[in-house]
Order: sequence, then C-alpha cells, then structure tokens
Amino acid sequence: MSIPENSLNLHHLRVFQTVARHLNFSRAAEEMILSQPAVSMHVKSLEEVIGLPLFEKTGRRIFLTDAGRHLYEYSQRIFALLRETAQVMEALRGGERGSLRVAADTTAGVYVVPGYLGAFRRSHPEVAISLEVTNRSAAVERLLLREVDLAVVGQVPEDAEELSATPFLANELVVIAWPGHRLAGERSVPVAALGEEAFLMREPGSGTRATAERFFAEAGVAIRVGMELGSNSAIKQAVANGLGIAVIPRRAIDLELQAGRLVILDVQGFPRLRHWHVVHGRGRFLPPPAAAFRAFLLGAPQAPSRPPDPDASSSPDRCRGGAHQ
Repeated sequence: MSIPENSLNLHHLRVFQTVARHLNFSRAAEEMILSQPAVSMHVKSLEEVIGLPLFEKTGRRIFLTDAGRHLYEYSQRIFALLRETAQVMEALRGGERGSLRVAADTTAGVYVVPGYLGAFRRSHPEVAISLEVTNRSAAVERLLLREVDLAVVGQVPEDAEELSATPFLANELVVIAWPGHRLAGERSVPVAALGEEAFLMREPGSGTRATAERFFAEAGVAIRVGMELGSNSAIKQAVANGLGIAVIPRRAIDLELQAGRLVILDVQGFPRLRHWHVVHGRGRFLPPPAAAFRAFLLGAPQAPSRPPDPDASSSPDRCRGGAHQ
C-alpha cells in the first residue's frame, strides 16, 4: 500500500528529525519545548503512517532503523528546501534581514573568517551570523547537506561537482620547529633531511595534512607521524616543547614567532602556496546575506585584522564558533 503524500505531517517530521539528531527523546523534548510523551506520540504517529519502525532500542540507547536513516536523510533535504524557499521569498521582498550560516575549516575558522565576519557585521547589523568551525571534510559535508550557506576551506575536494569554489586569500604553509632544533637557522634544508623527524599532524580530513602528505609523497620522502593532534593550537604547543616538527599555515603562528617560541625552517619547496576558498552549492540559490558576504570576501584586498584567538575550541568535533549572533 502506497503512502499518500499529504499524510506526512511536517510537524511529526520535524519532531522525528530532532530525535534522530540527538538519538534521545528527552533531549529532543527539551529542544522543542515539548513533553517527552508528546514527542513519543508524534514519532509513533509517523511510524503508523509509514508502516515501519523508525527507532530500535538496545539497553538504554536508541538507534535509527534502516527506514529511520533514510527518512532522516530525506527530512534534512525537505527542511533545507523549505529554508531555501523562505530565503527566496525574503530576497524577492528585497529585505536586508536574514541569516548567514558559514562553516570553515579549523585554520580559516580561527584565523581568517572571524575578521571578515566582524567587518561584514558592521555593515549588515540586522543579519544573524553563525560560524561553525570544524575540519575541511565536515565543513564540505555541512554545505552538501544544505545545513550552511557557505564554506571557507583551504582545499576543495576534486570530485565535488556539486560545489563552486573561488579562491580569495593566499595561504602559505611552512615547516615549524622549536628554536633549539638541529635544523633551526640552516639554509635551504633538503626535503630528505626531514625523513628523520617526527611530524605532528592534524587529524585525517585536514586540508593542511593532505597538502603536506601529497608534497612529501611526490618528493619521495616517507614522513613519520609522531602524533596526531586535533587543533593548530595543540600542534604549536607540542612543537614549541620539542615533540616534533609540523607543517602549518603561516598565518597561525604570528604570536609564537614574535615570542621566539617557534621558528620557521628553511626547507626546500617551502613555503607551499595554497589559497582559502569560499564555496557554495553550484546552481543553488544564495540568500542575500550569503551572496553579500561572498562578494565581500572576494572584494576585500586582505583579511581584516582581529584579536588573536588561542584556538582552544577548534577540536575535530563540530563546534559553534564565536561569531554567533
């Protein structure tokens, strides 16, 4: 028996989506300001319409069934399309209000994007801004799921045909070490000399790590990963304490260079020049705030200045950044 299209209640679907995101009925009830029995009732009603269970329980935990996983994916698309519809209507009214949702890779999210957002907000005070700082892969995923309007990343996946990326700011990668390192002060260090070193790396999915690994592989140098760390801040601290060397964006180490806690090694082939890109869905409607911010990024000659950020919140887990209005 087919399911009539008009039998899928959007409110039931919103409640289900919230439970599926938390995998917890109590948290979903708190977020939606509903009682837990009401949440359970909405989910049960949806299961009756579909004719399949959406959750299964193991011990005290709940999990999505196969039907639940498919419905969750479609519910994300449905509500993203509803948001886009509202944004198109807002654009047709020519309003300056609205929201701007940006995801950025860790380095851009800490050292680049906040300065731009601060300058943008001063000229668009009515726009509600959110910044999500995560790694490159997660930022791109959020964009593909239409959970953000724009992404700012250092490296764009080559197979992402659904995305349109435009470079807007140079990003130099350098090799850093503690001042007492054996290669500190040496000129034109051969790449092969780094094969003996312990490299401190970001987690898989980091654009900086991908660029570094590709460069050394092409140079025929097998690098040894001494430690994986979840943020540039942690990497800088570890390098400054002599635990290894690292490849890191030059923009992330200004304070440490001034304080004499880190040095840049003069390695052949470095610095590696990359660019930060502003990315959006190809052919997708950009709401006015997002279109204005993209134009702002592409028109600014350099990254606006901003206070130094210790990078403490830039773990590989997703986190809400400090530009949340």
